[in-house]
Amino acid sequence: MSRILTLNIGASKAVLAEYSLSGKGGLTLSAYGSAEFPMVDINDPGSLGASLPSAIHQIMREQGIRPGPLVVSLSGQMVFPRFAKIPSVGDAEQQVRYEIEQNVPFPIDEIVSDHQFVGMTPEGDKATLIVAAKLEAVRSVTDAVRATGLKPMMVDVSPIAICNALKFAYPQLGGCSVVLDVGSKTTNLIILEDEKIYNRSIPVAGNTITKEIAQQFGCSFEEAEQLKLERGYVALGGVTEDEDEVSDRVSKIVRTVLTRLHAEISRSINFYRSQQGGSAPTRLFLTGGTARLPQLDQFFTESLQVEVEFLNPFGGVKFGPKIDPGALDTDAFALTESVGLALRGGDTAWLKINLMPPELVNEARAIKRIPFLVAGGVAFLAALGVAALVQNRLAEAANAKLERVQARNSALSSSETKLKAEIRQVDEATAKCDEFQQLLSSRSAALRRLQDVRKSLVNGMWITDWTAIPPPKEKPEAREAVKVTVRGWRDSMTKEEARWSSENAGKKSTAAEIVKSKIMRSVEFVPETVKIVAQRDVKECLTEFTIQMDVAPAVSVATKADAKGRNGKAAK
Repeated sequence: MSRILTLNIGASKAVLAEYSLSGKGGLTLSAYGSAEFPMVDINDPGSLGASLPSAIHQIMREQGIRPGPLVVSLSGQMVFPRFAKIPSVGDAEQQVRYEIEQNVPFPIDEIVSDHQFVGMTPEGDKATLIVAAKLEAVRSVTDAVRATGLKPMMVDVSPIAICNALKFAYPQLGGCSVVLDVGSKTTNLIILEDEKIYNRSIPVAGNTITKEIAQQFGCSFEEAEQLKLERGYVALGGVTEDEDEVSDRVSKIVRTVLTRLHAEISRSINFYRSQQGGSAPTRLFLTGGTARLPQLDQFFTESLQVEVEFLNPFGGVKFGPKIDPGALDTDAFALTESVGLALRGGDTAWLKINLMPPELVNEARAIKRIPFLVAGGVAFLAALGVAALVQNRLAEAANAKLERVQARNSALSSSETKLKAEIRQVDEATAKCDEFQQLLSSRSAALRRLQDVRKSLVNGMWITDWTAIPPPKEKPEAREAVKVTVRGWRDSMTKEEARWSSENAGKKSTAAEIVKSKIMRSVEFVPETVKIVAQRDVKECLTEFTIQMDVAPAVSVATKADAKGRNGKAAK
């Protein structure tokens, strides 16, 4: 039984999972976790490359996932999908290259691409799926992954991984199906019908709803996101109103945004049917983080007039002892791609797109080739030695062959030496890159800490003072600390204390202690140093408290020891 890691990079978070592979297509989910990077622009390779290693390290540390072979998927925003009809006559590969040059808006030497023929069109042409991405963007991902000690084997694409997961989970699926992967920044629309496939990334998703709520309520994006999560649902047709005025307003804003998404979906379905001669959809599958909005399935049932269900990617997947089946009811929305990526690791996927940078492909081939050639040379030498002992008349011929093999082994040794030199250069460049990544990460450290503290506050609280406490001069090796003063409305804090007590078997806790316990779960601070250093009533309606804690040391994304370890393995 072998193990494979999968990494799905979304617009605002990364999901890392570990699977065990057994037999033909047997999958067992062993562990998984996710980490958010809300400040990252996924279209900026430098920003993504600087934030991804720390997110991966966080998941590996929290879930106990060890490094290993990895299949990674890129967000649909990072790639350019193209569906082409390639004539059956002539050089198909050359025609695919022509399609790429004509339709991808970047020079051919600045991209990495792959394609797969997926059946025939009614006109007798080859239906072809073409996927391309900027080489710089892909390298930023693979370099960041390698800096954590993981070994990227393949670079897939999120919509393709979802297609493979759907085919695996629903093997008897027939007719035309639509999958909506409703994420934070985009919605991936995927249409599957027999061997036909169509994909489009629609820029209407969860963040669009949040921005509309923020605009309508005149509040911050973070407050609007909280409103969406706590009070949001999709208002259905008719004149019914929610007794809660806030929930009613939020639900109607959600419906307005989803009506725009419905229009884009209808336009895409019509385009698919006209261009690929497809049928009308008979069912729709929902997945993605925003798919958890209450009544979303009823909205699409009503607007599209098709059967709607939530995509369960775990048909045929077993679970290891560390997996909580109850948590999967919610987490399944974020793990669909991981199942499709795991199938790539077992080479049982339907669609096999790989956007690995060419230098990594060549490096993998070279490393695989060396042991086989050396082993072949050793076996040949042994065979010649036996033949020389048994048949003295062939001694001269055997010696001649031996010399040729030795010459070949010498050439291989020279190639191996060159390969080691190249690997050393890569490691040196990686080390420099890691230093730059650490610098970029440190620039946003204060913002991350502030954001973690703000997330720990309950409703009706705000920060009034933030003081950084540097290490004392006599102990420069000590950790930096921060002191944060918070004020809150006493009635809101009392409600929060009552809610906490009801959820914790009647136990009592102050609002300050509730905030303290949340901050202790942050990876940005040292848990055992978090303490309440002051608390007082400011006015009849306000309470103020101060919390002090040490700042956690930065996580190294790649150390010199990692680089030496990799060089040692190459030498062996």
